[in-house]
Amino acid sequence: MRRVAAVTLALLSTSLLAAQPAPTGEAVTLVYAGTLLAEPGKAPRGPSTIVIRNGKIAEVRDGYAEPEAGAKVVDLKDRFVLPGLIDLHVHFYGIGGDPLRARLTGMTNDTTDDMMYAVSNARVTLDAGFTTVRDLGGDPRGIRALRDGIERGDVEGPTIVNAGAPISVSGGHGDPSNGLAEPFYNAVHEHQINTCDGADDCRRAVRQQVALGAQVIKFMSTGGVLSNVSGGLGRSMTDEEIKAVIDTAHGLGRKVATHSHHAAGTKAAIPAGVDTVDHGSFLDDEAIKLLKTHGTWLVPTMLAANTAVTQARAGALPPAVIPKAEEAAANAFNSHKKAFAAGVKIAFGTDSGVSKHGDNAKEFALMVKAGLSPAAALQTATVNAAEALGRSANIGTITPGKDADIIAVAGSPLEDVTRMESVDFVMRRGVVHKAGGKRQGFPAD
Repeated sequence: MRRVAAVTLALLSTSLLAAQPAPTGEAVTLVYAGTLLAEPGKAPRGPSTIVIRNGKIAEVRDGYAEPEAGAKVVDLKDRFVLPGLIDLHVHFYGIGGDPLRARLTGMTNDTTDDMMYAVSNARVTLDAGFTTVRDLGGDPRGIRALRDGIERGDVEGPTIVNAGAPISVSGGHGDPSNGLAEPFYNAVHEHQINTCDGADDCRRAVRQQVALGAQVIKFMSTGGVLSNVSGGLGRSMTDEEIKAVIDTAHGLGRKVATHSHHAAGTKAAIPAGVDTVDHGSFLDDEAIKLLKTHGTWLVPTMLAANTAVTQARAGALPPAVIPKAEEAAANAFNSHKKAFAAGVKIAFGTDSGVSKHGDNAKEFALMVKAGLSPAAALQTATVNAAEALGRSANIGTITPGKDADIIAVAGSPLEDVTRMESVDFVMRRGVVHKAGGKRQGFPAD
């Protein structure tokens, strides 16, 4: 009898507590989800209530809980709700997805013009449901300023983990003076600090990017498709240079991503301790084995390969780029398909900026075509990407203690992953940025 009374009292106390108004100054929001994929990789839940306090997820309840006094309610009872998405490879700076226009304005646009594009690109990406991104190449000071402006709430966009300018050898992918006429070459070359030759010089280049605010370091272990310089996609850095970049970055508390197309660059970077291999267009059996043995993340950027070859065939890219685009596109799909089948750790990235910003979710369909299930594809952009970024404590799932980064779509993407291409609700850290398919706040549509 005493036990029954105690249970009754406990339930009554819980009910009374839930009915109390929120403490003064505490912002409380309840999100009613029709179907909730709280932890991608696990089964979705039915009708649920997400309780958010001051931008953090406080709890997730079954059913639709009665709101406490003063709480806001977001009704998504007819929607499929899941965590905010994470893209580990974007480029916000400059004109994205329109290379011909970018080339035509290359000698007239200042970095301040590119910043205006970056602000717009960030907002469009947030609209698409991506609440966190890793920006892997742009003006170091500018991308840092955009990152901090978003954090302050001055402009709207996703959380940015920024790399600044990528580390490259002279003449390699990422050397900004590649292919320039002599007067322009001299002007650009005089100011570039991201290129390096030899281990000591590469240590210097990493330290300078960190000094400019880089939270992650990117380096080019191979050639690149979009470099306006002849030559293939093979390895471009020595063992000593690669090791110097990775060790210096890790010593300064930064994770490291490598741009790598051909297998030789991938196979050199993995044993040296790189955290993510981005692109991986040419993966042989040895490279796949190394990825698995070392637990290194592969960020396939499948959308970029498809986009680049389309642009090249349309004449929007320089002549030196065309054969490289064709080669990468011809090999990337099969390489990624082999990696997926082998169980390599996969994290989501698009290389947006090559493709148009806001089209990021088109990557999901390509991943499914190459062998991932829709459930596994969604996991790459949530749980997996958060782990690869080192931020699993804050993002990647809708569980207590994490940031309230939440999105919603109509219908289950577990049945049709292309539904991710039409996100109609976006919340970042408890603030609603899109609802009913329309932007909230500024700038209004």
